[in-house]
Amino acid sequence: MGTDSRAAGVLLRRASTLHLQTGNLLNWGRLRKKCPSSHREELRDCIQKTLNEWSSQISPDLIRELPDVLECSVAHAVEKINPDEREEMKVSAKLFIVGSNSSSMRSAVEMACSALGIAQLDSVIIASPPVEDGVNLALEHLQPYWEELENLVQNKKVVAIGTSDLDKAQLEQLYQWAQVKPNSNQVNLASCCVMPPDLTAFAKEFDIQLLTHNDPKELLSESSFQEALQESLPDIRANEWVPLWVLRYSVIVKSRGIIKSKGYIIQAKRRDT
Repeated sequence: MGTDSRAAGVLLRRASTLHLQTGNLLNWGRLRKKCPSSHREELRDCIQKTLNEWSSQISPDLIRELPDVLECSVAHAVEKINPDEREEMKVSAKLFIVGSNSSSMRSAVEMACSALGIAQLDSVIIASPPVEDGVNLALEHLQPYWEELENLVQNKKVVAIGTSDLDKAQLEQLYQWAQVKPNSNQVNLASCCVMPPDLTAFAKEFDIQLLTHNDPKELLSESSFQEALQESLPDIRANEWVPLWVLRYSVIVKSRGIIKSKGYIIQAKRRDT
């Protein structure tokens, strides 16, 4: 582990960007934690195990190359969708913005498409972007992100786009402003046991699907990412690295409703020194 960590440390000191991909978690076998208590725990476990697997297989060629962008993945878990089966699959993603601006959304979608070997995602839901403490999420916070999603729809990289945790007033404002309308809105049932009647009525009138979720408000913080890095790779300066976004995807067989694949993709950048 020490040698692995030292090699990883050399690479991370020279790189400016880290792309971390779990591949299909259903292919992880012994690596997979049987029953994570939450999505947050699952993600942190995924980050650590992906780093451990990647660092144990660093080649001498990679160390000689010292790439600026490090691709860190669990090789045996990578699984692309068979083109002959694409029409039978629904590929959905949820994007969590951690520390980046709206321009990173395109790279997140393109990385997901590349990882799965497909041309477009069937749906992308954006988790509410972070706002300062004590500030309520307003349309102006969402607009730059939504415009990026609209561009992705217009460029046929995404079919449908949706929101998360918007109340009726927020959803109505977005709907009236947006060129590409939201087709879904996720509601966290931990914050309300019953769907708010005004939200339900608005969604029904404008054909917006209401879905439920149990993601925490903050799926990955800067500090928890750095702690996961440090625990896996003790020889690196983890506090130099900042996560930008997390994309969680799932591939579902339409006719049977079963999950064929699911995984996480994370992008992080090294702080300018």
